Amino acid sequence: MFPFARQADADEWAAAYRSGGQQPWHLDPDATALSFTNGFLGFTELDTVVSSTVNGAQAHVAVGFVTPNGDKSTAAVIHLVRFGTASDAPWEVVGTDDSASFTFENPSYGSPVDASFEAGGHITGVDENIVVHVHQLSSQGFVGGGPTAPAGGENSPWHITITLKGATDAVLTVSASTGGHLLGVERFTVTAVRLSA
Repeated sequence: MFPFARQADADEWAAAYRSGGQQPWHLDPDATALSFTNGFLGFTELDTVVSSTVNGAQAHVAVGFVTPNGDKSTAAVIHLVRFGTASDAPWEVVGTDDSASFTFENPSYGSPVDASFEAGGHITGVDENIVVHVHQLSSQGFVGGGPTAPAGGENSPWHITITLKGATDAVLTVSASTGGHLLGVERFTVTAVRLSA
């Protein structure tokens, strides 16, 4: 998903880092998770690492924000893996760990999508407004989305019809977010899909 589209890109960065120390943040799962969240996805208010667990070549980083009373609130748990087998292989975002209160179930991870597809899952909350956007590494901004879906209740289903416009990358990142109580985005979840040929 992020920040590299293919192994060759990760290898190119590794060579540049070993020779000149370029972009050392690729070696930090926390920094990579934050860059994915507030850079690639554009959730700029989510600027805090709530917790971080690294187990070998896998990492799970909870990102979120600090509430007005000083507590840390988790918006999502980012799942990362090392892109390659070298000891200094960079970290790559591969998805989020769905929470019990906000899931992304359709389309399933890695499934092919056409220019229009249905996105959906389940959510628990009050007065939620779910926004879905589609992102690709090769361009800034969104390359797809749909209407905002009001939702709420206990484990209630949500679904939105998504339309792509200008999507060209083989792999696309689809984000679903909700908020509006304290921040514009307070929770999110993502999945990866493949653009049909």
